[in-house]
Amino acid sequence: MPFYLYQLAYSGEAIKAMVADPTDREAAARKLVEALGGKLHHLFFAFGQYDVVCLIEAPDDVVMMAGAAAVGSSGTVSASATTKLMTSSEAMAALKKAGEVTAAYQPPHG
Repeated sequence: MPFYLYQLAYSGEAIKAMVADPTDREAAARKLVEALGGKLHHLFFAFGQYDVVCLIEAPDDVVMMAGAAAVGSSGTVSASATTKLMTSSEAMAALKKAGEVTAAYQPPHG
């Protein structure tokens, strides 16, 4: 199954609610990911642009988008980003394929 990096920033209202009544967000995320047939490998709270960073293994892009849409539709997220990840061996296969077709690409001339 493909891996995805999912990052989200909570809305101010969501942070206010979590401070008032802390709940286990990892358990909530795991329940959603597993309902979609995936696996939540890690959930980290973070400093910076995003409040949460997750490493998720999901069956495909459609499933991952469904999960991100479910979270986004809750109204508690002010921003999010999903990045599809590749293993080193997948990247090596892609690079090998690129080498096979490089001659078919005509770069722009300036």
